[in-house]
Amino acid sequence: MLNVNNADTGFDALGLPEFLLTAVKNLGFDSATPIQQKTIPSLLEGFDVLGEAQTGTGKTAAFSLPALTKIDVSVKKPQLMVLAPTRELAIQVAEAIESFAKNMKGLRVATLYGGQSYGPQFQQLERGAQVIVGTPGRLMDHLRRKSLKLSNLSFCVLDEADEMLNMGFLEDIEWILEHLPESTQMALFSATMPAQIRKVANRFLTDPVHVKIEAVKKAKANIEQFAWKVSGINKITALERIAETLEYDAMIIFVRTRNDTVEVAEKLERAGYPAVALNGDMNQAQRERTVDQIKSGKSSILVATDVVARGLDIPRISTVINYDLPGDNEAYVHRIGRTGRAGREGIAISFVRPREMYSLRHYERLTSGVVKQYELPSIQEIGKARIERTRQEMAAIVAEKELSAMREIIEAMANESELSMTDLAAALLYQKQLKQPLQPKEDPKPRRETRERNDRDGRGRNEGRRDARGGERGNRAERAPRKAKAVRNDVDWQTYRLEVGKEHGAKPGDIVGAIANEISLDSSYIGQISLHDRHALVQLPKGMPDKSFKQLKRVRVRRQALEISVSEAPIVTEHRPRRNDRPRKAN
Repeated sequence: MLNVNNADTGFDALGLPEFLLTAVKNLGFDSATPIQQKTIPSLLEGFDVLGEAQTGTGKTAAFSLPALTKIDVSVKKPQLMVLAPTRELAIQVAEAIESFAKNMKGLRVATLYGGQSYGPQFQQLERGAQVIVGTPGRLMDHLRRKSLKLSNLSFCVLDEADEMLNMGFLEDIEWILEHLPESTQMALFSATMPAQIRKVANRFLTDPVHVKIEAVKKAKANIEQFAWKVSGINKITALERIAETLEYDAMIIFVRTRNDTVEVAEKLERAGYPAVALNGDMNQAQRERTVDQIKSGKSSILVATDVVARGLDIPRISTVINYDLPGDNEAYVHRIGRTGRAGREGIAISFVRPREMYSLRHYERLTSGVVKQYELPSIQEIGKARIERTRQEMAAIVAEKELSAMREIIEAMANESELSMTDLAAALLYQKQLKQPLQPKEDPKPRRETRERNDRDGRGRNEGRRDARGGERGNRAERAPRKAKAVRNDVDWQTYRLEVGKEHGAKPGDIVGAIANEISLDSSYIGQISLHDRHALVQLPKGMPDKSFKQLKRVRVRRQALEISVSEAPIVTEHRPRRNDRPRKAN
């Protein structure tokens, strides 16, 4: 996204051609952000760029605008490729590029990501897309199928490289970059610069210009941060109170697991708040419909996990709730960055348990801000707010509706009974407020914090431990309850042989993830796994459909095709899939 608030330099001074300047100005942007000011001239001159900048600083325009100047629309072959960690970010980048290139007649953009059928993607490529935006896994698939050819590629971008590292895509990225022409200009952008990302940069970038933007303080200056210490009432009740009393345009609530997105959204819906869930178990069409509901205003509350919300850019979001704290401190910055964009004010509220209070110091240091204590509205305040809201609703009805017939009915009721008009009004008001009492019950007395049984899941003392990597593949925050998930005992099992084993670096979790993601098979239907040096045996339900069988033949684990086949070999009880096994996220 372009951002006018951190900018003090016009795009006119950056050397962009007129057709791009016109498109940018028509989008309503006259000034460039620091990352755009420092990156665009270097890329226009042909230098590789290594950029360090947070989400929301304008990176997409920083690499898209100069890259578009190098595209020959008469050549119907890929010339620009952008690698993104998630489907959402890939779609967002593709849409931004299309908006910048609206004056480039004949330019086509192909978006390649997992969760969508190959047919539409083949069509995009066959029509001669010059711009390719995709996730690593799906880009690898197309390269192997030779449906994507990179011989004419002149520009390649790695966006959110640290997130791709966290999600386990490092080997995939290196494999893709090895297929680029040597003359390809490179740009790598990352919020952080761990050693492995630097290694990739050193290997694939040539004398890059290093651009580092200290954007956290500026980007978050208009976000007011609060923390509510979880005590007395459970978190879902606290969430309902915030949703009822806080003024907001749209709200995003971050939870730990995919199951939690559904659970929290359903509870809010039952309480009367328009909430929708967004998680990795949804197909792409469902995700897009969900995001459109928030963008259009049909819903105002989005409940999501870190990974699926990574690439979201919805200007309506004015409030972020950290229902569960993130797995690492950097993720907190990315979360609250979903609000307070383009000069708008935002608010972030974190639900913090006593043992997690130390995290607030890290958040303050990272954002150069202050996390204030948040006081939930009291029962008395909730009651006053409901009474006032009801009064306003009734006053609006009196002002806007024709009520003469209703008045006659009420007067007749009063005349025909011993009830006064006040009694009748009180009875109607009582009936109206049954679902949401105007005088709520008092809060329960606080219980011992060590048990914290009031919360929705009662996970206990190990709840706060997380993997600092925070990706969808390695993020323990995405894990469900810790007990092992039982394999079904009502399944007629068949043993299958897979041509991947220990020597290839395969682990049981890789196999579970590959099978579960490719054919949408619940892990409870994946039985015992026996891992050998150069092959593996796995139990799957007997009578697998031919389509699923053919799909699994093509799937790769650790760059090895599974080449699945039926086996009569005995399987050694070596492993049962557990929730601790992290399936590799399909793309």
